[in-house]
Amino acid sequence: MRKMEQKNRILIVEDDTDINNLLYTALQKAGYETVQAFSGTEARMLFQMDKAGFSLILLDLMLPGISGEEVLAQIRKQGNTPVIVLTAKDGLDEKIGLLTSGADDYITKPFEIQEVLARIQVQLRHMQQEPEHKSVSYKNLELDRERFEVRIAGVLLPKITKQEFAILELLLEHPKQVFSKEEIFEYAWDEHYMGETKTLDVHISNIRKKIKAVTQEEYIDTVWGIGYRLHS
Repeated sequence: MRKMEQKNRILIVEDDTDINNLLYTALQKAGYETVQAFSGTEARMLFQMDKAGFSLILLDLMLPGISGEEVLAQIRKQGNTPVIVLTAKDGLDEKIGLLTSGADDYITKPFEIQEVLARIQVQLRHMQQEPEHKSVSYKNLELDRERFEVRIAGVLLPKITKQEFAILELLLEHPKQVFSKEEIFEYAWDEHYMGETKTLDVHISNIRKKIKAVTQEEYIDTVWGIGYRLHS
């Protein structure tokens, strides 16, 4: 007897009832199982009590109870569940701040439902990809795909995001190759590169800071005018 495929479960955290219900209806029609939360406090409770595990979380920031930023921090303490932030902030610095705080992606309000669905698919595809080898290493740096962990000489690097993990994965798989920013971006974000480099540069900077907290050894070189490679 063929096993039925389990639906992806998505938690919608949005205090605006109309927007929450709009997302709920659209995601249900797209084949997702959905759960609604209308405050940060409710979202945290649902996330902590959920036994099956959410596949992805859509998270508004301006919430009653605890803030969306606090909810995001709690989620990141417990794992790497993909989080797409729904935000009215459209400044580049604010958006980069969301990514460095642990969000996997953001969507600016007002948004089109088709964009939301497309970005959800990208994040879920990242999580569902099964690599052939469970780990890859270079010098003292080891990337464990099964546990979603990065260690240097056995010391765990804290709060690695999916994009940071993917960037290191690409570099470690090809330790002698120089990658352009376009190549790294399209691998880590799984979307077309539009020429904006600041987001990638911030992620590289964050990786370096996390490595520096553990060792003084260099692991990523900047190749000016091209991109990045592993330090030889």
